[in-house]
Amino acid sequence: MKIKIAVPSKGRISEPSIKILEKAGLGLKDSTNRKLFSSTYNENIDVMFARAADIPEFVDEGICDMGISGYDLIEEAGADVKILTDLQFGATKLVLASPENSEINTKDDLKDGMTIATEFPNLTRKYLEENNLNIKIVKLTGSTEIAPFIGIADAITDLTSTGTTLNMNHLKIVDVILESSIKLIANKNSYTEKNNLVEAVSTSIQGVLEAERKKLVMMNVAKENLCEVQKVMPAMSGPTISQVLSEEETMAVQAVVGEDEVFDLVNKLRNAGARDILVVPIERIIQ
Repeated sequence: MKIKIAVPSKGRISEPSIKILEKAGLGLKDSTNRKLFSSTYNENIDVMFARAADIPEFVDEGICDMGISGYDLIEEAGADVKILTDLQFGATKLVLASPENSEINTKDDLKDGMTIATEFPNLTRKYLEENNLNIKIVKLTGSTEIAPFIGIADAITDLTSTGTTLNMNHLKIVDVILESSIKLIANKNSYTEKNNLVEAVSTSIQGVLEAERKKLVMMNVAKENLCEVQKVMPAMSGPTISQVLSEEETMAVQAVVGEDEVFDLVNKLRNAGARDILVVPIERIIQ
């Protein structure tokens, strides 16, 4: 039994998606040529490259068993898929925006008969229906920001991460329609019928996410200093302590700590009597 994972073929989420698969142990054999398909170093798992906007539908229809795509694209497609985990990158928002000098300052300023331009007609339509507004939607495939200034629309809905592009184009955010990030998704039938493989991929990727910004700190500690070291040593579930065979009065101590704690922690450990301190990167944490 094999599974196929759909990965964005280009764009801002393509490389991070490939990297997270590689860190999870699913290195791509054909990633440099970027063909339509690539085998991985697991003979039961293949990767298919596709447009990010097509991936939710491909997974929904069972063309692929799993996929990586944005929550905004999943919702826009109305895809009936199982969201396995948030991959913790690609955070963005779908917003309603209008020109800086526009009288549209809140969603309550929208009036029947106005026009909104967007690349997300389904999400925009849902938003308007929820607010009981009869507004025309013009679908664009790019350069949405220009629409109000060439008479195509009174306002737009568009994706933004920081709002900088909107500000540069003299647009103001009126309302947030949807908050999005990149998700790992699965076909519901595949999740049931191929659960072992789907869960193995999901668990490995979650292990990568757990390990980000964490380090393994290891050291030797004289028995007489062990209590002092334990007092300053943070850990996920307490430090691991073992006997150093070659030195009867020395203990080996190790623990997983946050990357932002390491700088201060090393000095505290030295002052508490630790020596031979090692700080090691972690690839995955499986809980």
